[in-house]
Amino acid sequence: MRLSHFEALAPICPRCRLKSAQAHPLVVATVEQQLQEQVIEGILHCSNPACQLEYPIIDGIPIIVPNVRQYLADNLFYLTLRSDLSPVMASMLGDAAGPGTPFDSNRQYLSTYTWDAYGKYDPAEPESQQGVSPGAVKRCLSAGMELLPRIPEGPAIDLGCAVGGATFELALHTNGLVIGIDKNFSLLQLAQRVLREGTVSYPRRRIGIVYDQREFPVPVTDAERVDFWACDALELPFADATFGLAVGLQLVDSVNSPTALLEETARSLRSSGAMIMATPYDWSPAVTPLESWIGGHSQRGSNAGAAEPLLRSLLTPEAHPQSVKGMQLTNEITNFPWHTRIHDRSIMQYRAHLVTALSVETDA
Repeated sequence: MRLSHFEALAPICPRCRLKSAQAHPLVVATVEQQLQEQVIEGILHCSNPACQLEYPIIDGIPIIVPNVRQYLADNLFYLTLRSDLSPVMASMLGDAAGPGTPFDSNRQYLSTYTWDAYGKYDPAEPESQQGVSPGAVKRCLSAGMELLPRIPEGPAIDLGCAVGGATFELALHTNGLVIGIDKNFSLLQLAQRVLREGTVSYPRRRIGIVYDQREFPVPVTDAERVDFWACDALELPFADATFGLAVGLQLVDSVNSPTALLEETARSLRSSGAMIMATPYDWSPAVTPLESWIGGHSQRGSNAGAAEPLLRSLLTPEAHPQSVKGMQLTNEITNFPWHTRIHDRSIMQYRAHLVTALSVETDA
């Protein structure tokens, strides 16, 4: 955790905000390990005497979520997972664990997200899939930035940053501090290593549970302006009007409540702020309840089940009963090509709906 980001963004206790709608600042209570201005291990405290909840900093990643105890319990496997195993031993453990286990799922996530974010820098990356190349997340971000009428001033936040590919790209497009947040600790660990060391080390999936360990340097510019935190995009630990720009790529259909995501994003933006969102509306009932989907059901309704008109109305003042207060849709690309690599013989093709919206004045 960069102290410069902590001081400038002034995070608040998400539990206090959730329970009492009060903004109590967090303070650095304990530093167990520090590297220059980066706290590698330590503890943050809520400054509210009636709360004083502790938030850990592990591997340079502050974990600031409303129910921190539950998060630590749910993610204990990933928090304590070793990263120093040889490829041979990792392969043996993978065979023993088998497919569908947390060990295998973790490697699949790392393979998919890291390949897209940094695969173009891997000298060993083969050209085995015609027309498929890493960098979809960066291309989508660049397209979204071009849709904006102006680049907002102030800090920027990458919601659902995964391994940080779009976060570093966001720093190239802006001049202020940039923070990437995600709830997946393993992905954040990889992002933090890239930030500190400029090196990627990840298991690239070949097929099945066969992986090749890849390690290579990546260019990192403006590293001092970037940091990665473990936060919930639906319960951001920041005061109102903190950010100038918020980006959420392939996140709308990956949260419990898409409308809550849009509302929380709008709350965090300054009066001159902007948001960029992209989604293929690839809903999963295990993540998002059917009732919370944006489109994809109720085809007997006025939109015939279409998602795009509903998202447009949610980002247009008074166009829908749940229209997000203070946001105005400004531009969009209805079908932005996006692909995800699964393994050597499998890719997933998407057509993402890319939209931009600006903060607007509203009646109190």
